[in-house]
Amino acid sequence: MPRPIVAQIHPEAIAHNLAEARRHAPDARLWAVIKANAYGHGIERVWPGLLGADGLALLDLAEAERVRALGWRGPVLLLEGAFEPRDLELCSRLNLWHVVHCDEQIAWLAAHKTHQPHRVFLKMNSGMNRLGFRGPALRSAWARLNALPQVDEISLVTHFSDADATRDGEDGIAYQLRAFVEATQDLPGERSLSNSAAILRHGERLDVRADWVRAGILTYGSAPDFPEHDAAHWRLRPAMTLKSRLIATQDLQTGDSVGYGSAYRAPRPMRIGIVACGYADGYPRHAPGGHDGPGTPVLVDGNRTRTVGRVSMDMLAVDLTPVPAAGIGSEVTLWGRGPHGTPGSLLPIDEVARAAGTIAYELMCALAARVPVQVEATEAVEGTGASGG
Repeated sequence: MPRPIVAQIHPEAIAHNLAEARRHAPDARLWAVIKANAYGHGIERVWPGLLGADGLALLDLAEAERVRALGWRGPVLLLEGAFEPRDLELCSRLNLWHVVHCDEQIAWLAAHKTHQPHRVFLKMNSGMNRLGFRGPALRSAWARLNALPQVDEISLVTHFSDADATRDGEDGIAYQLRAFVEATQDLPGERSLSNSAAILRHGERLDVRADWVRAGILTYGSAPDFPEHDAAHWRLRPAMTLKSRLIATQDLQTGDSVGYGSAYRAPRPMRIGIVACGYADGYPRHAPGGHDGPGTPVLVDGNRTRTVGRVSMDMLAVDLTPVPAAGIGSEVTLWGRGPHGTPGSLLPIDEVARAAGTIAYELMCALAARVPVQVEATEAVEGTGASGG
C-alpha cells in the first residue's frame, strides 16, 4: 500500500470563502488571488471554487496561460506586471491586465506594437516600499501612460502592509490610505486597495474597499489577522487538509528521549505514536516538540494532542496520552479537517504555523511534490468571470 500521508483539497471551501469576502465588500468586484499555484493548493484542483470570482490575480505568465486554457474569459491581472518587454506580447494575445510599477515597464509599453490597447493598474508605493511610484512620481507615470496609444484604461492600485494590525498607535491602514488619497484624489480610474485583512476588517468602508478587492490568504481559509481573530471568527473554511496515520507506537519510561538530539525527554511513563509525515513532506522541521513547551498541535482520531521531539525527514512523534485508544492506523490530522463525523474536529493551519514560528502561507506553499493530493468532489460554482464577466 502507498505511504498513508495525503493532502485533501476542498474546492467548496474556496467558493465559501470567496462568498464571505463578497459579504464583507458587497459593492466591490472580487479578485481571487491564485499566485504560487493557488498558494500551493493547485490551480486546477481549486478551479470549481474560483468560478464565483470576478477576476483572477497572479504573477506568472505560465499560470495565466493555464487559466485561459481552463476556459477563464474574465479579467486576469499580473500583480507584478511584465518582467521583460516580450511579456507584453503574451499580455496582448491572452488579454491580460497588468500592473505597472516602474519606469521601465512604461518604456516597454511605449515600444510595444499591439492592435489592442492594454488595461493597466498603476501601482502606488504608499508605504510598503516594495513596488510602485511615490506621490508626485505616480502622477507623472499616470500622465505618461495616459499619452500612450498602447494603453486603454488606467486603474490605480496599492498594497497595505499593516491591514492586520495597528501602526504607531493608529489603525494600520491609516497612513497608507492618507498617502494614496492625497496622490490620486483627482485622477480618474478604478481603484484596488484591499487585501484579505482589509476586506475582513475594513470592508464596510467605501474608501477602503473601492472598486476591486483582492482576496488572497482568506480564499484558502486562513485568518489574515491571526491570532487576534481566527478563521472561525471570519467564518472561513480550510481549503487544505494534510493528514496521515500512525505507523508505530512506543511506550516510554521516565527520562526516555525521543528523536534526534534528545530534544524531548518523557517526564513520566507515557505512550507516543509515530506519524508518517516529516519535513520532506512540507511539515515544518522547526515545529517545537520539546518537554518545556506545549509542542505543536495535532489531531489523532479527531482528538487534540501535540508533537514531541524533533521533526525528522519522514516521521514525527505525537503524545498519545489524550488518546489512549489510538494505535497503528489511527488517523492523524496535521492541519485542516479531522476525521469525518468527529464533532468539532478541526485544526486551523494558523495554529500549526504559529507554533512553528511561521505563517499559514508558508505551510500551504511548502507542500512537497511527493505528497499525494486528493480533490474533494464538488459541483462547479456558477460565476460571472469564467463566462466573460
